[in-house]
Amino acid sequence: MSMLYIFDLFGVGVFAISGALVAGRKGMDLLGVLVTAAVTAIGGGTLRDLLLGRLPVFWVRDPIYLVVILIATALTIIYAHHFRVPRLALLLADAFGLAIFAIIGAQLAEAAEVAGLIVIIMGTMTGVAGGMIRDLLADRMPLILRKDIYATAAILGCIVYLALSRLGVPPNQAAICGMTTIFGIRLIAIFQRLRLPTFHVVDDDL
Repeated sequence: MSMLYIFDLFGVGVFAISGALVAGRKGMDLLGVLVTAAVTAIGGGTLRDLLLGRLPVFWVRDPIYLVVILIATALTIIYAHHFRVPRLALLLADAFGLAIFAIIGAQLAEAAEVAGLIVIIMGTMTGVAGGMIRDLLADRMPLILRKDIYATAAILGCIVYLALSRLGVPPNQAAICGMTTIFGIRLIAIFQRLRLPTFHVVDDDL
């Protein structure tokens, strides 16, 4: 069992916790909590595999991902029933999960020999699409469409990974650099409260 695979499972667990907490704040029933946790955890990777033609998708080939989601969701429900969930700890774990998912997605896309732009898109999609589906299910403005430096971090990390890979840097080192870039940008954004500029259009009065 490789370290990257263990990190991937960790990311699935963290994203499942994130989805379960959002569902809990919206007062969903237990099935709704589980569904929201699952789409948050595996939604991005599922879309990636479908678009790249990697069938069956990863969690069908390896059901351990579903087991991790079930365990993470159950533990979240139990914990949140008795204690407050530390928001900062979840944000840090989420940043780590984003870094893992995005670079794994980029690696898989690169292995499929698609164009560089598609590698970046697939990596970013793997990292953020699950959270976007989660927010839509919870009737919230998706995180990646708000001011948060989230998808931007994934994009920049995938660019770093792809550039180093194309320059001949060994795959593991390129992956670590890409993950570090994403995680580092998210940390700076979280602690410095950095936000992207917004775009406003003022309509003329008719």
